[in-house]
Amino acid sequence: MAVSTVDDVWIAAPVSEVFAFMDEPTNQAAVTPSLRTAERIERRPNGGNRARYVYRMFGLSFEGEVVATTYDPDDRIVYEMRGDLTGTISWTFTPEDGGTRLTYAAEYDVPGPVPEFVVAPLVRWYNRREVAQLLADVRRRLEDDESVDRRAERASP
Repeated sequence: MAVSTVDDVWIAAPVSEVFAFMDEPTNQAAVTPSLRTAERIERRPNGGNRARYVYRMFGLSFEGEVVATTYDPDDRIVYEMRGDLTGTISWTFTPEDGGTRLTYAAEYDVPGPVPEFVVAPLVRWYNRREVAQLLADVRRRLEDDESVDRRAERASP
């Protein structure tokens, strides 16, 4: 079953800070509710990550790797998903109003024996909810008081 989703959030932090946070696999596990683990396997020649993951949905575990096929610092990361889930995940970092517009886009296939027409609406609902929570968690982590204070100190003359 094919699933796709796109969502974004504005974050009161510079692009470089948001990019650095999202470039660390363990941070992605910390902000994605159903992502149980994400661990870097290696840095690729393009600078991006190859990481292993375990994702849980509806009581099922999905394991595999993500490989950064596009890695443009402070602009975009595109991961190819391999393993139980296959597809792509894309992060786009856009400067906007003194902060960052972080956009998440994903297209992947969910394996399983249940007919698509039965499970598709539930999976799509779950995925939209998951992505909205992920983006809210990233924003919360990067906009905490300590981060805001550090940015204010850097900005003052």
